[in-house]
Amino acid sequence: MTDVSMTTIEAAPPSDHGVTFRDAVRVWARVAMLSFGGPAGQIAVMHRILVEEKRWIGEGRFLHALNYCMLLPGPEAQQLATYIGWLMHRTRGGVIAGTLFVVPGVVCIMGLSYIYAGWGHVPLVTAVFFGLKAAVLAIVVEAVFRVGKRALKNRIMIAIAVLAFVGIFFVAIPFPVIVFGAGLIGLVGGRLGAEAFRVGGGHAPGKAGVVAESLLGDALPAHAEPTVARALRAAGVWLALWLVPVAVLLLILGVGNTFSQIAIFFSKMAMVTFGGAYAVLAYVAQQAVEHYAWLKPGEMLDGLGMAETTPGPLIMVLQFVGFMAAYRDPGTLSPMLAGTLGGLLATWVTFTPCFLWIFLGAPFIETLRGNKAVSGALAAITAAVVGVIMNLAIWFAIHTVFHAVQPVRGFGLGFDAPVLASVDPWALALSAAAMVAILRFKVGMLQALAACSATGIALHLAGLL
Repeated sequence: MTDVSMTTIEAAPPSDHGVTFRDAVRVWARVAMLSFGGPAGQIAVMHRILVEEKRWIGEGRFLHALNYCMLLPGPEAQQLATYIGWLMHRTRGGVIAGTLFVVPGVVCIMGLSYIYAGWGHVPLVTAVFFGLKAAVLAIVVEAVFRVGKRALKNRIMIAIAVLAFVGIFFVAIPFPVIVFGAGLIGLVGGRLGAEAFRVGGGHAPGKAGVVAESLLGDALPAHAEPTVARALRAAGVWLALWLVPVAVLLLILGVGNTFSQIAIFFSKMAMVTFGGAYAVLAYVAQQAVEHYAWLKPGEMLDGLGMAETTPGPLIMVLQFVGFMAAYRDPGTLSPMLAGTLGGLLATWVTFTPCFLWIFLGAPFIETLRGNKAVSGALAAITAAVVGVIMNLAIWFAIHTVFHAVQPVRGFGLGFDAPVLASVDPWALALSAAAMVAILRFKVGMLQALAACSATGIALHLAGLL
């Protein structure tokens, strides 16, 4: 690209591709309203609308952006929307795309949190969430199979997954340690060129002809050129937006205040949420339930059920956790107001760093293409995530099917074993039915959630719950 062409692109409005900013806002709002089904479904929606229907961006460029977002902590679908919005309409395009992607989920989760906090112990509402828990358990088990099939291609990857599961379930090794440990193993293996650490072609570019037909084209826009000045400006702005509110809370309220704890805990989550929502939820569930006592075990499942049935990233369940934490320790505020602020705070510190990763790193992503060490790290982290999701599935199963658990400690190990006599036969039967429906008959997620919720209501009306 010549200096003249670069100057022309920089001086002109970011609509050389013909897509106005107003049209882009409409399309991103449409994407946001259709973003059900977890990251796979959300990415498929974006691909269908942006690549196939609107032809904003080519197949190869879309998948290259997705590869980069998979390397980042945080929800890859929301970051992919931010990335493409930034490519199309600079920083404001990225902000609008990334923000609109989560707004429907924020509104829905907040409304459901109000209902849960105010009427969660109403028998009919309890029956709905009884059914939701069974469906969510089946969905998490299905995620183990889905991610495992893609990630565990050889014995090394299987070994990493097993070690991750043993480490988090039996030894209580923190999730961030497992992620960074697996990444380090993969980084070394990839740098050494070991065959086991080569990422498969799951996201390899294809349909090259689509690139030439895309409105954005294959050239690098001037605003996407990496410079030190732009990187420093992006880092300064987004770090301030993320960390200044956290610092203010710590100074005014102190470290022990619930709002300060929410800000610190979910800021840490924003830096280590590799592998998607299912992976990090195991760690969040354990910390929120066992360390902070913000939630009861079954309530984490209820929150995940909310996130599964509403648009937006599954990690929106963190808003529910923040809501309940502040609702139960409101200080001088009313519980509902405290819950609202706690939920919004958790959302802010979870998603603001996502914009930092994109606006800071996206201009440099070409340096990551074909990098064997980075590919190896991604492969190992994905394998470890399988073990972590298995831990989540077992943790959920124990607290869904059994009413009581018994701690087991000794020889450096520690875990909660179910008390077999406390089994809930209806929870066991409904969970088993949901697994058969999803795994064997490929019933859709929303259909399974609706059917299980209806079954919970029916059991309640029949006097069986």
